[in-house]
Amino acid sequence: MGNYKKLWYWLLGILLVTFTLLGYLGSDVYRNAPPIPTEVKVATTGEVLMTREDILQGQSAWQSTGGMQNGSIFGHGAYQAPDWTADWLHRESITWLNLASQEKFGITFDKANEEQKAILEAAAKKEYRTNTIDSNEAITISPRRAQAMKEVAKYYHALYGDDASLNSTRESYAMKSNTLADPARRDKLVNFFFWSTWVASAERPGKEVTYTNNWPHEPIIGNVPSVENVMWSIISVVVLIAGIGLLVWGWAFSTKHETEPVAPTIDPISTFKLTPSQKALGKYAFLTVALFAFQMFMGGAVAHYTVEGQTFYGIELSKWFPYSLLRTWHLQSAVLWIAAGFLTAGLFLAPIVNGGKDPKGQALGVNVLFVALLVVTVGSFIGNYLAIAGQMPAELNFMLGHQGYEYLDLGRLWQFALFLGIAFWLFLMARCLVGAFKQGGDKNLLALFTASVVAIGLFYGSGLFYGERSNIAVMEYWRWWVVHLWVEGFFEVFATAAMAFIFSSMGLVSLRTATTASLVSACLFMLGGVPGTFHHLYFTGATTPIVAVGASFSALEVVPLVVLGYEAYEHWSLRTRAAWMEKLRWPLMFFVAVAFWNMIGAGVFGFMINTPIALFYLQGLNTTAVHAHSALFGVYGFLALGFVLLVVRYLRPNFVFSNGVMKLAFWALNLGLAGMVLSSLLPIGLFQFHESVNVGLWSARSEEFLQQDFLENLRWIRTISDVLFIIGGLSAGLEICKAVFLHRAPKN
Repeated sequence: MGNYKKLWYWLLGILLVTFTLLGYLGSDVYRNAPPIPTEVKVATTGEVLMTREDILQGQSAWQSTGGMQNGSIFGHGAYQAPDWTADWLHRESITWLNLASQEKFGITFDKANEEQKAILEAAAKKEYRTNTIDSNEAITISPRRAQAMKEVAKYYHALYGDDASLNSTRESYAMKSNTLADPARRDKLVNFFFWSTWVASAERPGKEVTYTNNWPHEPIIGNVPSVENVMWSIISVVVLIAGIGLLVWGWAFSTKHETEPVAPTIDPISTFKLTPSQKALGKYAFLTVALFAFQMFMGGAVAHYTVEGQTFYGIELSKWFPYSLLRTWHLQSAVLWIAAGFLTAGLFLAPIVNGGKDPKGQALGVNVLFVALLVVTVGSFIGNYLAIAGQMPAELNFMLGHQGYEYLDLGRLWQFALFLGIAFWLFLMARCLVGAFKQGGDKNLLALFTASVVAIGLFYGSGLFYGERSNIAVMEYWRWWVVHLWVEGFFEVFATAAMAFIFSSMGLVSLRTATTASLVSACLFMLGGVPGTFHHLYFTGATTPIVAVGASFSALEVVPLVVLGYEAYEHWSLRTRAAWMEKLRWPLMFFVAVAFWNMIGAGVFGFMINTPIALFYLQGLNTTAVHAHSALFGVYGFLALGFVLLVVRYLRPNFVFSNGVMKLAFWALNLGLAGMVLSSLLPIGLFQFHESVNVGLWSARSEEFLQQDFLENLRWIRTISDVLFIIGGLSAGLEICKAVFLHRAPKN
């Protein structure tokens, strides 16, 4: 550890404390997950309406339709169709009120006077929030609620089928006709939707909040922000201010301004002869930009579906490629191409840290891994298609077709194969890293880089810890280990260590400066990032301690982002350190964009929806998409493209990127992304926010609200930004493809 002993102790201590929190409260998720009842029965007659098996079969049926890619459950999923939890809850409570009003006053609820409505709503609140689950985990409901359930179930049965009276609604929701063609499976589906509604309306035993901490906002039954929701929101803001203050103080008193080394006259990395494994990376660069292009076109089509619903400029595309399928491919290809970009960077750096040589058989391993990535990509996409088209046998859907969960949509077999592929990448990296440790010199930065490689190789496997029938609260816990912890945590540390290693190897920054900055950054990222995972679980069936930890630590995630302007300046200034740095201008520009979007997308737009009180109203609205687009592509997308541009620069040293084309690519991507957010996603999300606070989440996601002319116009306006973004992406991809296919790698 040498001169970095204190920093290593800090990092190890932070990891020990934060993962202890993550694990201990994870056991709380298991212990206190909302129960799936053994049966739901009618109080007076004893009629059994559904069993646990019926609910679990309904969950499987929901997964096979695309799950979170077709509306959402507990606020997590697609934004076009309703959140089924909130939608069912409102429809059922209104039906219940009408039935009660007819029984008591002989009129429908809307015709009752204010006094009568107050009496009815008080009765509804009491019935819905009273938890009637018994020691045998059986739920008893009133005959009136049973009747209301049956009436609402008819609507969903028709909606997921081909009832002609709901054609317009399906178009508004971007749902194809016969989304779930089998009537028997539709019968099961409605059981799962009811269960999610019961979880969101019944109070947790011994508490005055529901299993979902009173989410979604539904005034009829008293689903409003809890005391804890407000309290921990205020505390999280205080923690944020304190964290920023401490960071500024620490920065001011501990920063030592070292004289940077004199840049060498030639690029040190260019003095290494390309190894066979490095020469094999051209196809990885192509795969990365090919999947990126595919993702862009899928995103454009998905955005267009939000306007036309089932057609693409008049072409009835949804017959073959419905919204849920294209959104699945859009998100899954994003994970794949960004991961491919990071894998490419790692495989390029591995021989360099090993002294410029390959271990025996390294090139073969790189080629085998590439084939494996292709097989997983094609196989998972075909499985997605067959599942959503209804051509996958129900018993095979989870394993080969569609898991139904955002970002982990691919069938379990393909997910496991991808994990094996990433683990094989770890093996290829380890062969070089072990050799590097045998060489002399300071190995602290190498140790941090190695630790991040190991984490990336192993932590994707956390997505395998739930099953087809796992309680959705448990599934969400593990899903966010992948989406938040794997991507936003360990990818961040890998990127920081990799860039520090690259710049120090180039002689542009001292090894001491690079190592210190990387260790400090890792401490800051992990301190907020690991327990900050819980901010995704506020309303998915978790308890108050999880809300408290998630709110407090997710505020700390924003703290290191306040100094990213300085990081951007450092990257920008490197271009003038040496004449040969001009050849690396565009990778550096993409790294500058990473710092900017990390501050805006992850910082500003992330914290906008992070506090419990904000997320109570914003979860499942377009404001979530604002954060998702600006953080996922703005940070990790630009980073992956920057890595690929950097690698291609060394694979094809005689190729010169066209400044005109790359300038178009850079600015079109940035302006296109900003346009998507500012001209469409953010204003739509803010209008929804107002509706969610004023009326309820069900209304903010309803057909009547989202199909208003002015909101539809905002979605049309987004087309301009989408086209600009696609032009930028294709321009960058064109330059990379020209380098890979039209120029030969130098002969050793």
